[in-house]
This record gives sequence, C-alpha cells and structure tokens, in this order.
Amino acid sequence: MRVEYHPAIEIELREIVKYYNACSKELGSAFLDEFEKQVLRIAAMPTRWMIVEGDIRRSLMRRFPYIIYFRVLESDTIRVTVIKHQRRRPEYGRSRS
Repeated sequence: MRVEYHPAIEIELREIVKYYNACSKELGSAFLDEFEKQVLRIAAMPTRWMIVEGDIRRSLMRRFPYIIYFRVLESDTIRVTVIKHQRRRPEYGRSRS
C-alpha cells in the first residue's frame, strides 16, 4: 500500500514534536515512532477504520491523544490528510483533500 501525505502534515508533525520535546526530551521521538506505526497499521487494513464523513476515515493513536484522518484513494493508495488532537478544534482539517 502506498502512503501519500498532505503537505500540511509535515508542519503539524513538527509542531506536535516541538510541544512534546518541551515536555520531555525523548517524548517527541516517541510520538513520531507511534505516528509511523499507526500509519503502517492504517496502510495494512485501510477499510478497517471508521468513516467520519464521506470518504474520510479516522484512526486514533494508541499512546497519544491524536487522530489521523485519511482517505483511501485507490486500492493501493491512501492519503493522510490531517493529524490533530482529539479534544481540540473538532472540524479542523476535514475539508482537506
């Protein structure tokens, strides 16, 4: 399964890692590791995850309170569109393609 990322994902990840590194030295790296593992889980079985709206699906990260929104573009491609905190700005990023 091929994984594509919306251009804003890099900025969002940088901000999240910066926040967690300010909390604890290794926490930013732990977040990135968990994010990468979750994307691999999504890519392995993309239709397993809950549909939020239209063709947007979501996956909750296990260790951190973040949601990954993504779309299944083709049978062999997913596009990660948003990484956001579970309790902040509920509609943030849903309109991204």
